[in-house]
Amino acid sequence: MARTAVSRRLGDRLRWRTATLADRRQEAPAARTLVLEVPGWPGHLAGQHVDVRLTAEDGYSTQRSYSIASAPDQDHVELTIQRVTDGEVSPYLVDDLAIGDAVELRGPVGGWFVWRPAQTEPVLLVAGGSGLVPLMAMIRTRRAGGVRSPFRLIYSVRTPEDRLYQDELRHTETGLDVAYLYTRSAPDGSRRPPGRLRAEDLVTAGLPVDFEPTVYVCGPTGFVESAADQLVDLGHAPDHIRTERFGPSGG
Repeated sequence: MARTAVSRRLGDRLRWRTATLADRRQEAPAARTLVLEVPGWPGHLAGQHVDVRLTAEDGYSTQRSYSIASAPDQDHVELTIQRVTDGEVSPYLVDDLAIGDAVELRGPVGGWFVWRPAQTEPVLLVAGGSGLVPLMAMIRTRRAGGVRSPFRLIYSVRTPEDRLYQDELRHTETGLDVAYLYTRSAPDGSRRPPGRLRAEDLVTAGLPVDFEPTVYVCGPTGFVESAADQLVDLGHAPDHIRTERFGPSGG
């Protein structure tokens, strides 16, 4: 009977559902948050993602995977999507999908790159660009659950204008420390010149190794690999580092 129940739950997550756009918010010049109503949504964990499928009138179909940005206790699913230049799916979702329009959605997917409120260890979040999205779900889940375990976020982004969730992170609850790193241009008065993530950034803005934090790293493949290597070199245990990466996929 237990085996049947597990099979039923897996099948429920893997079937396609119709999701309707209920709202949309601009997060950055090329990024939008889509608020989707998904009847029968089975719930999700912070850090999981979904598959989104679009089907044209002639029957042509294509799909992409997107991280969930919303906390699990909400009755809808939020996806923050960055427009990919010359992409096939993201430009439509960011620019053309209108309130009331429908897409197909499958999930949630993933069980390793997740954070649960029952975790009590300190957490270091390291994000590159839109890699912040699943980490934001963790931040929101922590806030919704009143969890007080230390959280620290290092967010690497090209320019100040490219930052996601600016207002929310600016007014977030006590206990979440945020450090911004800029790779192309930094705001006036910034002490750190623009440049890629360095080991010294992980030391000054991160958590001490002897705190034994769980570290979640998400972003483009090169960013994730570099960050993970530097964390290990600094002495963080490899089995405490969880990574999620994305690369060219046609957008």
